Amino acid sequence: MRTSAALGLLLLLCHVSAEPQADALKARAASLVGDIMTFLQTQMQEQGTKLQDEIDGLKKHNSDNQVAFSASLVTTGENTFGPYGEHTTLVFKNVKTNIGNAYNHETGVFTAPVKGAYQFLWFIGAHGSDDDTGVILVKNAEITFMAHERQADGYASSSQGISLLLEAGDTVLLQVFKGDRVFDSHHHLTSFSGNLLFPM
Repeated sequence: MRTSAALGLLLLLCHVSAEPQADALKARAASLVGDIMTFLQTQMQEQGTKLQDEIDGLKKHNSDNQVAFSASLVTTGENTFGPYGEHTTLVFKNVKTNIGNAYNHETGVFTAPVKGAYQFLWFIGAHGSDDDTGVILVKNAEITFMAHERQADGYASSSQGISLLLEAGDTVLLQVFKGDRVFDSHHHLTSFSGNLLFPM
């Protein structure tokens, strides 16, 4: 009888002493779960920010790699440009396409947004006269190719094309050759086009 009473008393004491330990363990577990959740949320936010930065970078890269323009000299009517006393930059005002906005219709200058291989085409027209019809493509300050024609009467035309390796920031433009002339009308006979073939 005394043994049973002693055993019961011992169990009661163990139960009483175990309750604070259980509560402490529960509190510690809850704290650990909270720490883990905070860590995971921080990691997810950091990964989300990193992923968004990568997406934004890819969008900008793709945007820079989409370059194409096409324009003619006049928007309405007709006009003859030249002859001039020096090579004179032609400003192609009638812009039909300018993907990437690399061509400036106020200055006539194309500026490469990225390093790559670019292709340029130009078509020129003029009424026949004693003056030549000649237009040169200038890369930075260097004359590259020329489209040229001369005939005494009727309508004269010529065309030319070139592929160039450009660094980002290089400029390309067309100039009517010194002493020559070029003609354009609402039929858009004189035009300038270019596009990025591939980045490098």
